[in-house]
Amino acid sequence: MELTLIRHLPTEWNDKGVLQGHRDIPILEINNAIKEEVEKNKQRLKQDFSLILTSALTRTQQSALAYGYKNYEIEPLLNELHFGEFEGKEKTLLIETYKNNWFTYPREIVLGEKIADLETRMLAFLKKYKDYESILVFGHGSWIRACLSYHRFGTINNMNQLEIRNNQLQTIKVGEEEFEIGRYSL
Repeated sequence: MELTLIRHLPTEWNDKGVLQGHRDIPILEINNAIKEEVEKNKQRLKQDFSLILTSALTRTQQSALAYGYKNYEIEPLLNELHFGEFEGKEKTLLIETYKNNWFTYPREIVLGEKIADLETRMLAFLKKYKDYESILVFGHGSWIRACLSYHRFGTINNMNQLEIRNNQLQTIKVGEEEFEIGRYSL
């Protein structure tokens, strides 16, 4: 499967460095700079995808529409990590609270959900859609970082060492055996 991942367009909370998580925050008004970025990404996209998916949160759906995709499907497995008490607060507070664990062993952290549960959702998504040739996903930073970390390193523990900007596009090729649950000792 070829998996193309685009992090949603920026929101006001992104600009402020505030964690959104499950909060349903809309994207900012699309200005010329964002339009140009979208156009550049559209030139890199395949013409036909087997499936186009968004999370259940408005910002990913608005991003799909900004790209001209109206026939997307909503997939709750793509929802952003639930940050619990840190939602609506600056990300720096979360990092100060969890210090090195945030960057080196986040899998053990429990916020509004266990980060290990984010991994389970990500792997369940890959298993569910493994038979599709190409999928375009409009998703969230934590989910995309977890997926990329698992793909590159075999663990999500490197996810917070990766940076995925708003509207950043990543394409990975995923073999069925690559994302088997339990492939790595978790």
